[in-house]
Amino acid sequence: MKNRIRELRVERNMTQEDLAEIIGVSRQTINAIEKEKFDPSLPTAFKMARLFEKTIEEIFSFD
Repeated sequence: MKNRIRELRVERNMTQEDLAEIIGVSRQTINAIEKEKFDPSLPTAFKMARLFEKTIEEIFSFD
């Protein structure tokens, strides 16, 4: 699944560690999501959407 997590995180001057701490996952999870090696759970996707003030569809897409 394609995503814009890295782009959105960098726009807010956040590290992977910052984002991980805010949404309650490990930094390694954020890294894997950004590299599209791992798809987040639905609760994690909703937390990211709320944090970045975007819809899930604006962050994640199937290609």
